[in-house]
Amino acid sequence: MSETVGDQGQADLGGLAPDQAPNPDAQLQVDTSDDNDSALGLDTSSTTSASLTSSIQNYKYENGRRYHAYREGTYPLPNDEPEQDRQDLLHHIFRLILDGKLLRAPLRHAPQRVLDVGTGTGIWAMDFADEFPESIVIGTDLSPIQPTWVPPNCKFLIDDAESEWLYKPEEAFDYIHWRGLGGSIADWPKYYRQVWNSLPPGGWCEAQEYEAWLRSDDDTINMTGKSLLQWCELVDEASMKFGKKVNIAGLQKQHMIDAGFVDVREDMYKVPVGTWPKDPKLKEMGLFEREHMLAAVEPFTLALLTRVLGWSVESTQVLMANVRNEFRDKKNHVYSYFHFVYGRKPEAPT
Repeated sequence: MSETVGDQGQADLGGLAPDQAPNPDAQLQVDTSDDNDSALGLDTSSTTSASLTSSIQNYKYENGRRYHAYREGTYPLPNDEPEQDRQDLLHHIFRLILDGKLLRAPLRHAPQRVLDVGTGTGIWAMDFADEFPESIVIGTDLSPIQPTWVPPNCKFLIDDAESEWLYKPEEAFDYIHWRGLGGSIADWPKYYRQVWNSLPPGGWCEAQEYEAWLRSDDDTINMTGKSLLQWCELVDEASMKFGKKVNIAGLQKQHMIDAGFVDVREDMYKVPVGTWPKDPKLKEMGLFEREHMLAAVEPFTLALLTRVLGWSVESTQVLMANVRNEFRDKKNHVYSYFHFVYGRKPEAPT
């Protein structure tokens, strides 16, 4: 589904043109060959920035995973090397979806100032800075896990996106981007107000989010994916009790409209988990997404279930093992939706 409010066309900096937008309702065709992996030719056996002090790097360890120290406990996912590898793999998947592009917003020219909220490893910010050397790119995150050697027009700040954003008018950003903030924000209307206040008239924002929910067109998830469904339900329940819902991708368009943005558009892509689709591009995408989801099971489960729902580590480990087994099961033709939502702050006050 690709919907727009006052669409003004597509520029070169973004992704596909509007008439090439995805059809999220199209049913994915299943490759019925014995070894659908081999078709790929692969062997698949604000605000106020905190200075970088020792307290920020005094990470917390729990059940074998490392978590952020700055604003400890406000974000349920780890920040250790396996999690950084997962984030970088996810970045590759996002670029596969967009045929190598970094964004969908129809920017007419390279923005002067760019903000990447929740930058993680900083890979999106660095890629943008490399591709658009005339832009100044700032990435913010709770964890100082970004590289030291970065493009000269890119810098990273330790910051909490939920704090008050204190950028001065002369520090406004022409384009604000975020990706995968599900589970990070408690008050989305406040967040969008801060995005609005940090953009000049005509500035763009873009949310790139994936649904924390799995589906199948042929009902295989209900036949052989019982643990996958249970996992989705438990993570959703735990994140809501935590106060920061994970499955928020489908809510971003309305949040953006409610905040006052215009030319709001939502592009949705089906991303398969596994190499079961017939389509070669989807098959390749599914290979990487399967590896990504196998790596995502523990970070999205361990802290939420043990801290919030009171599960034992042993019971959580059993559930995670069952979920991984069902992700590897080629009979499960599951996918999730990736949402790209972007809008423009109007030129005239509203």
